Amino acid sequence: MSKITAQEPKVNIELALDHGLNEEEYEMIKNFLGRTPTFTELGVYSVMWSEHCSYKNSILEIKKLPREGDQLLVEAGEENAGLVDIGDGLACAFKVESHNHPSAIEPYQGAATGVGGIHRDIFTMGARPVASLNSLRFGDMSNPRVRYLLDGVVRGISDYGNSFGIPMVGGEIYFDESYEGNPLVNAMSVGIVKVGETASAIATGTGNPVLIVGSSTGRDGIHGATFASEDISEESEAKRPSVQVGDPFTEKLLLEASLEALKTGAVVGMQDMGAAGIACSSSEMAAKGKQGMNLDLDKVPMREEGMTAYELLLSESQERMLVVAEKGREQEIIDVYEKWDLNAVVIGEVVDNEYATYWKDGEIKAKIPADSLVLGGGAPQYVREAKKPKYLDEVQAFDTASLDHPHDHNDILMKLLESPNVASKKWVHEQYDTMVRTNTVNAPGASDSGLVRIKGTNKGLAVKTDCNGRYVYLNPRKGGQIAVAESARNVVCSGARPVAITNCLNFGNPYKPEVYWTFKEALGGMGDACRALNTPVTGGNVSLYNENPKGAIFPTPVIGMLGIVEDVEKHRMTPSFKNDGDVIYYIGAKRSGLGGSEYLRAIHGLTTGDAPELDLDFEVKLQAFLLKLIQDQKINAAHDVSDGGLAVTLAEMAIFSGKGAAISLKGLAGTDHEILYSEAQSGVVVTSGFEQTTEFEKTIKDSGIPFQILGVVGGDDLMIDTGIQLPINALQNTYESAIPKAMEAKQ
Repeated sequence: MSKITAQEPKVNIELALDHGLNEEEYEMIKNFLGRTPTFTELGVYSVMWSEHCSYKNSILEIKKLPREGDQLLVEAGEENAGLVDIGDGLACAFKVESHNHPSAIEPYQGAATGVGGIHRDIFTMGARPVASLNSLRFGDMSNPRVRYLLDGVVRGISDYGNSFGIPMVGGEIYFDESYEGNPLVNAMSVGIVKVGETASAIATGTGNPVLIVGSSTGRDGIHGATFASEDISEESEAKRPSVQVGDPFTEKLLLEASLEALKTGAVVGMQDMGAAGIACSSSEMAAKGKQGMNLDLDKVPMREEGMTAYELLLSESQERMLVVAEKGREQEIIDVYEKWDLNAVVIGEVVDNEYATYWKDGEIKAKIPADSLVLGGGAPQYVREAKKPKYLDEVQAFDTASLDHPHDHNDILMKLLESPNVASKKWVHEQYDTMVRTNTVNAPGASDSGLVRIKGTNKGLAVKTDCNGRYVYLNPRKGGQIAVAESARNVVCSGARPVAITNCLNFGNPYKPEVYWTFKEALGGMGDACRALNTPVTGGNVSLYNENPKGAIFPTPVIGMLGIVEDVEKHRMTPSFKNDGDVIYYIGAKRSGLGGSEYLRAIHGLTTGDAPELDLDFEVKLQAFLLKLIQDQKINAAHDVSDGGLAVTLAEMAIFSGKGAAISLKGLAGTDHEILYSEAQSGVVVTSGFEQTTEFEKTIKDSGIPFQILGVVGGDDLMIDTGIQLPINALQNTYESAIPKAMEAKQ
């Protein structure tokens, strides 16, 4: 090993602690190496063993999720993204990841590079991205800082995504004070690849050359992985260098060059350089191939002078990848990347040992058993102390009937439509290019999920991100179940059969027993629903330490659901009313309970009660029946009941179509407030042609699914027999102007 130079501090336990490692982990490192690590080695271990890279506090719980299915082509966690067989010789690669901590400090670049990173995960598998989604959380919009973050994040996503040329087809945004100091920015990418033409993130073949391709390496993003593995504090502002800087135009070139390079057949393995940069991609590829790798860091194209081995290995500069080539064919790959004006430089080779060895200035700066660095290898795995939070008994016992409920339902409905959690997100999605590449069928807005056409087939992919953090806060197990069930219900409402999920697990500090208990329970709920709905987990991302000095975020396990529409032209479904005279039905479970509802939050300022009711067995039956109704072309519209309850569902169907309706709630059980505003699960509003009424109702009766005739489409007002009578244009104005008005408030 090289001697420690003057520039390299002496490594000891204090320095290890400064790097986010604990005493036990420092001893593990010394045991793996058989000596004290060099400063560079300590840096590599610190990023690779951070929660962001190793999932050390979460992986044992994640492994309990259902991760096998007939249509899965790779095991969860085996590659950069999940891979699902969608028929016709095609597969879908999809994944969701977080960029929460960078976006809290530098919202524009944090969000932009989150988009870039998730797309690279898709095309390094050989898949061409065809759709983007996101899931965002912010604090109260009355706070100028929140408006600043929202503006920066949306511009970062739109500028990067629009320039890269992938349509944004869906997403979700919630606002709550729990996210005040720690916004969540989760990005999802969906791609298509021919079965058998995928690439793997692996290094095999002794003597095969290793290339770094794409952009030059700078000092941006150093220790980004460890920065994302600690609580946000006032000191976080000083860590702006930990936020990467992205270039979408370079990424577009990298996409085309990488897909072309894969077609040469000369690529053995390929991996994106995301968190932990060269250190991560090289060690993970080597460990997966059960081989070693020698890299000469002097050969890495640099854009800054005097970079050390430590900086080169830990840099998270964007738009870079590591490629293992077949020996003697590396020039074919170099020629492709150079044609696209990108770097492609041989910096090392695969070797017949177990070590990732890094040279600089003619010296070995780090020599580490590759397997000791990675998840599933030597990276530590912990079960933390778990303790049920005390607040749960109190909130779940809260009697919502004890509240003084207002009875002006016109006023209540207008206030709900004005709530940023319910109101139109047009201000956001109109900044995104939703139609580029001409395959978008359902864009954000008047749709329950995004839908893209698969060229050359009749099929489409329905995709949705979903999670209500309030529910998980109030009942972690049930909230986890609902996150999966509702995302599946949304793709069914678009005419798709749910097939698999990816997830992004956003939680607080796992060292706090209450946080860890909540994490375990929420994952248990997710697993319950995935098994019931037969939607296995293909992979995902964990983002812990989402806390600030005021406390943790609502636990938010975001679900990215994938569904398949067999015939886009015949089976596509949307929520807007279609024809005057269509009969409106409610099908599904009883509307009961106001716990966790947007009504309680917006009208009473409360987040309390138990999470909404959910019967998973009934949910499975409802979704199967609803999908058959759509495929048999027996309904004209479908919209699930969620935030704001039945009243908001009906209002949105009217707003999207510009058509009114006359509604009677007689026959539905419960108080008016429960019927209108309960967010109890497993409920959908559908419409059917008047001439089909007899046949349609017989079909529902035969299914055993409860249903109720609500009314008829038509007129210029939404009229509900609880005293609601509102002009559609008034509903539209309130719904569409709420967020623009909030953003126009004085900074």
